Amino acid sequence: MKKIYFDHNATTPVHEEVFEAMLPYLKEEWGNPSSIHWAARAPRKAVDTARERIAAFLNCTPLEVIFTSSGTESDNHAIKGLVNAKKGKGNHIITTKVEHPAVLNTCKHLAKEGYEVTYLGVDSKGMLDIDELKDGVTDRTILITVMYANNETGVVFPVDEIAAIAREKGIAFHTDAVQAAGKVPLDMQKLNVDLLSISGHKLYGPKGMGALFARRGVRLVPLIHGGHHERNRRGGTENVAGIVGLGKACEIASRDMEREIAQLTRLRDRLEKGLIERIEHVYVNGDRENRLPNTTNISFEFVEGESLLLNLDMKGIAASSGSACTSGSLEPSHVLMAMGMSHELSHGSVRFSLGRINTEEDVDYLIEEMPPIVDRMRSMSPLYAGAK
Repeated sequence: MKKIYFDHNATTPVHEEVFEAMLPYLKEEWGNPSSIHWAARAPRKAVDTARERIAAFLNCTPLEVIFTSSGTESDNHAIKGLVNAKKGKGNHIITTKVEHPAVLNTCKHLAKEGYEVTYLGVDSKGMLDIDELKDGVTDRTILITVMYANNETGVVFPVDEIAAIAREKGIAFHTDAVQAAGKVPLDMQKLNVDLLSISGHKLYGPKGMGALFARRGVRLVPLIHGGHHERNRRGGTENVAGIVGLGKACEIASRDMEREIAQLTRLRDRLEKGLIERIEHVYVNGDRENRLPNTTNISFEFVEGESLLLNLDMKGIAASSGSACTSGSLEPSHVLMAMGMSHELSHGSVRFSLGRINTEEDVDYLIEEMPPIVDRMRSMSPLYAGAK
């Protein structure tokens, strides 16, 4: 049976060059980089080199890079660290209804502690209303946290405009760029964000490794207290192999991004066109222009998404109904619901997220296998029979 992977927004396979770069720090160079003897020298140099590679990828200084265990930790560190540093100066946070759970649940937690949180809506294309953001700012607003690109629809938000508003108002701005990193350029000299989160396993690096860009001068209360690591910003012995892997993944992304953007855009458009032409009652969700090159979210009316995914899996095709962090939930996608979609159509939605390993043959196999699956499922639906 073929095995085709269309779930790169959930995780990516570790790049061969990343794997090779990590191996020495799992075998020969196993020392603690914070020690002062011979065993620490190679690991310390490797950590410093990786930090420089990530800084080059983000066009920032190495001192502005904080290593974390994941994108989720980076989000938590940014949000909790910032609001704790701003205690007494305000208690209002602005975010959106379509954030990743790492941001939404952090904001919900802070709301229980007395913070006021404004959740911005989106339109039917999944785009923000900038005027709603401007109107939501108060003299108590201390943080705006808005994702760079949505993990379910791929819609890219106007982060540069939001950053300009935040800068004008003197408000700190954090963006979760976990899905954007490696798929669109991220330049901290041009993008006036204060805090930005990335994750290794979303760009062909290892799981359990992330980073937080914290612009020089932005004060954060540490999320994890311990030793002096990360210049007293995040306690814990460094995950040297993971750090090396993330650094190498960022170096590769810088090198290959332009070519991969063109390739992924072409494959994504081929996938959408093929499914739309061969299956009726199919809808592409989200803005078709302002989106990631690798992501498409498609609703198949009169079918149930989880059953559709199981049928695809039996054909060796891996896809997703939304965020991997919400899998197992019976609730419809909070992203699609915020866009005004019905429960029924939301439950029939599938996210296809492509990556560097995908080919035209993979896409054509999906286009060939999907129509009979949908037809078979719809033949059992009384709603579809009534719509004919």
